[in-house]
Amino acid sequence: MTVSALTRPGERDRLIVKLGEIDWMFCLVLTLIAGAGGVMLFSIAGSSWMPWALPHLLRYVLFFAIMIALSLVDLRVWFTLAYPVYGIGLVLTALVDVVGHHALGAQRWLQLGPITIQPSEIMKIGLVLALARFYHGASGRTAQLSWWLLWPALLILMPVALVAKQPDLGTALLILMTGGVIMILGGLSWRLITIGFLGAIAVVPPAVMFGLHDYQRKRLLTFLNPESDLSGSGYHIQQSKIALGSGGLLGKGYGLGSQSQLNFLPEKQTDFIFSTLAEEFGFVGCVSIILLYAAVIFMALRTAYISHSHFGRLAAAGVTVTFALYVLINGSMVMGLAPVVGVPMPLLSYGGTVMLTVMIGFGLVQAVRVHRYSEVTSGKGALM
Repeated sequence: MTVSALTRPGERDRLIVKLGEIDWMFCLVLTLIAGAGGVMLFSIAGSSWMPWALPHLLRYVLFFAIMIALSLVDLRVWFTLAYPVYGIGLVLTALVDVVGHHALGAQRWLQLGPITIQPSEIMKIGLVLALARFYHGASGRTAQLSWWLLWPALLILMPVALVAKQPDLGTALLILMTGGVIMILGGLSWRLITIGFLGAIAVVPPAVMFGLHDYQRKRLLTFLNPESDLSGSGYHIQQSKIALGSGGLLGKGYGLGSQSQLNFLPEKQTDFIFSTLAEEFGFVGCVSIILLYAAVIFMALRTAYISHSHFGRLAAAGVTVTFALYVLINGSMVMGLAPVVGVPMPLLSYGGTVMLTVMIGFGLVQAVRVHRYSEVTSGKGALM
């Protein structure tokens, strides 16, 4: 028997090695956030596991297993699937306009038998993968300033237009900002960044006047002057501010939040769950959760930094940017620092599709960590 035969690890050993490469501290922090969400959902349901807390926790257990399974998938497989995943997401997002399911005044979901999915969430992962693959095969000069940049711009703008039409302005903006950050990380020229930023500022006024639905324009005006309609469009943010402020340093106590328990706070289990947390656990509770989110972002960015492939770095960074934008937009929204756009607090809020998207994304991040030494074949330009 040769030395190589004696020392070559078996499939079981390889699996154990891969599992050992997973960042289990990262997994623990995710579990703490999801657990905190379960605790809050139990509270706002009147100390009941249903209808939110138990499904939330069961989904997390299932999606956590999916995340671990995806972390074992070789990075080269993710690279191969990048454009197909983007294409499937784009087709499903386009189908929403044709056979989509209506709910809460919008058409954002597809009904597939007993399962309801939100294709725009799939699109977030697909876009990150597609852009990471494009820039992996692009030269520095191409990524900085060239006509090839029309490809990633098109990859970003197609889903943005489809999602905005649903209408889902919050998700459309999130996709747009994620794509823009990945282009910057990919090496976009600062000249183009400056031109794009100034162009965006110039486009905002006509977009607000002619591109938004009436209710979206009303939300924006309410954000600028919340007191103008406290019983109507300004009700959500006013109740959120009351919940945030009344919590004080240590909060009113678990299960004792008046705004959430007495149903003054709308969408308390989804968009405004952070306000519920602030009311019951106060400033200390809010800071604790924010620190957990910061830890997740830091560890995910560290994974992007140690990857040996450009695809891995951009994929992990793109997922992290999406997650960070979730936290930033929702936190700003409930504090009245941004218009109400329907973006949940990831893992803390109730909602299956968003949680699944986040956990699949972190499965990709962990795959980058586990396979950080993998050699990903370099492509050429946008078509590779």
